[in-house]
Amino acid sequence: MIALDTNILVYALREESPWHASAVLRLRELAEGRSTWAIPAPSLHEFLAVATHPRIFTPPTPLGVAIEFTEAVLQSPTLLVLSESDGYWPVLHGLVRGSNVAGRRIHDARIAALCLHHRVAELWSADRDFGRFPQVKTRNPLVAS
Repeated sequence: MIALDTNILVYALREESPWHASAVLRLRELAEGRSTWAIPAPSLHEFLAVATHPRIFTPPTPLGVAIEFTEAVLQSPTLLVLSESDGYWPVLHGLVRGSNVAGRRIHDARIAALCLHHRVAELWSADRDFGRFPQVKTRNPLVAS
């Protein structure tokens, strides 16, 4: 199963992004495909926060537009939203201790732990910070391999 990180969703929404067309293509492949794919729940929250943040985008995405985009993505019948469940805490605890992250990097550890907990085969992200968690296979699907 492939999981998407926040930045792929942001690039798919924001047309001025140099990765917009590639992100839309990748998102569409997953959403319209037959295989189960996933988005960690914290990535949905972060997507709304980033897309609508006036210090990140000028102008920011209107909240209604960001919510409509999210709801459209959530309509994919093969999408699984990853959330915490029994057995999650030991995974997060192990990642945090093993990578020695703290502060805002705990958010990345949470996403990585959710992916491991739900047996995600590959996390698609343009964020290199996931390199701190070698247990999670990551790939940037927006650039040529």
